[in-house]
Amino acid sequence: MAVESSEVLARLKTDRERHLEELKDFLRIPSISTDPDYRDDVLRCGEFVRQNLEDAGLKAELVQSAGYPLVYAEWLGAPGRPTLLFYGHYDVQPPDPLELWRNPPFEPTVEDGRVVARGATDDKGQVFAQMKAVEAYLSTEGKLPVNVKFLIEGEEESGGESIEQYVIEDGGKRLACDAVVVSDSSMYAKGQPSLLYGLKGLAYMELKVKGPSRDLHSGTYGGAVANPANALCQIVAKLRDPDSGRILIPGFYDDVLPIEDWERKEFAQLPFDEKEYCEEIGVKETFGEEGYTTLERAWARPTCDVNGLFGGYEGKGAKTVLPAWSGAKVSMRLVPNQDPHEIARLFEAYVHSVTPRGVTTEIRFLHGAPAVEINAEGPMLEAAKKAQEETWGKAPVLIREGGSIPIVGTFSDVLHCPVLLVGLGLPDDRLHSPNEKIDLENYYRGIETIARLLKEAGDVNGA
Repeated sequence: MAVESSEVLARLKTDRERHLEELKDFLRIPSISTDPDYRDDVLRCGEFVRQNLEDAGLKAELVQSAGYPLVYAEWLGAPGRPTLLFYGHYDVQPPDPLELWRNPPFEPTVEDGRVVARGATDDKGQVFAQMKAVEAYLSTEGKLPVNVKFLIEGEEESGGESIEQYVIEDGGKRLACDAVVVSDSSMYAKGQPSLLYGLKGLAYMELKVKGPSRDLHSGTYGGAVANPANALCQIVAKLRDPDSGRILIPGFYDDVLPIEDWERKEFAQLPFDEKEYCEEIGVKETFGEEGYTTLERAWARPTCDVNGLFGGYEGKGAKTVLPAWSGAKVSMRLVPNQDPHEIARLFEAYVHSVTPRGVTTEIRFLHGAPAVEINAEGPMLEAAKKAQEETWGKAPVLIREGGSIPIVGTFSDVLHCPVLLVGLGLPDDRLHSPNEKIDLENYYRGIETIARLLKEAGDVNGA
């Protein structure tokens, strides 16, 4: 039998205030990996994580890479028992637009039982829950019911190239484990725990439309020279059919894996209020590919979305210019069987084919990852289910997710073990948006869930 966890759970309740204050310290570090201006802060955040794991009783180190360092830590004092590898990331999205935050994004505030700050749920609050659960076991019992490893990266929000290279080169030697535990997603609903069995892939593109060698006076040259901003709008408008919602890139759907009948039935049985969904995000109605429900489109159908438009005059008041160039960021969320590199090639060919006369286009494939489908059965999955049910008093539901965690597929392929996607956030946590938050109930119960998972995993395979 695994170590009894009742004393650990009691310790977790006693330490809640400390766990909150330490999370605030974590959130105060502006670890924005996509912006080189924050390099020192990202490095400082990696050291914060390493020191925290070392203080918890693990052997911890920074693993240097071509980008930001990985944090690796281990406690291997349970010979003969299973090994869990915990994954998360310490970098965060940029906080823009700053004017929409109620308080500074890197000064965490508690509002109505929620911690509001950039990174609160994606992923600092969730990965910190993993760390605090392990710390509680070691500080209370002096040991763990399983062997534990951590691999926490600082580049998830900017492509995750360093961790992928590290995992592939390691080949399952140092990282060998019986299951990977990832907490970087959401529960299906408040009070309803979930286990993910599918994540979308990603192909992220940058498009630049170039015209004259400099900005031109719109009166002097307007009507005589092609406007790159106008041309960009024409290109973007041709990416999707405005009525059916289908993506118009030739070949885009060729390798799409259809939704299984059993999945459609499972999705349909989940409690989902379309009106409440729209009200929560402030839209009048949903929109997407014809023939599919909102959940089916979000979880199991590919997408193509403009993430940003830029170029020309963006200041206050008027400035009458034809911009020399204009650009867009475009992300395509992919489903199983779609190859991100092939999708990037199809995107580039199509954009060139619809580029108006008088301008040229430059296209960059920034990063991508294939979609992931995980085997939703096995003893480790059952251990995770039991841990969630004991914590929340309700059995978890199996769901897919529209987001991407690029390293999950690599873990599965290289380590040949189950990946447990145990999300601790909520759908309304505003990740990647102003006023990102994590509910304190989810944070505290998330720590309890991981603590129970440690105990349940210790009994797997007759250990």
